[in-house]
Amino acid sequence: MFEKLRIKEHMEIADNSGQHIGTVDEVVDDRIKLTKSDSSDGAHHFIAIDQIDRIDDNRIYLKQGTPVPMGVGQA
Repeated sequence: MFEKLRIKEHMEIADNSGQHIGTVDEVVDDRIKLTKSDSSDGAHHFIAIDQIDRIDDNRIYLKQGTPVPMGVGQA
């Protein structure tokens, strides 16, 4: 999975329309761990790497229809 190698700490994660969802804390197995500071519930949340649509510059875009964990992107 080539995308996994391109994911770096502090990259922004956005939905397909560009709405901020969170920030990469680290990659754990085949999931992206989001920073706690971006969640309204103060917890880490995860998004599967196979939900990535594309990576442009320092921003990861998720596939349309990707379910967003509760507490994420709700700032």
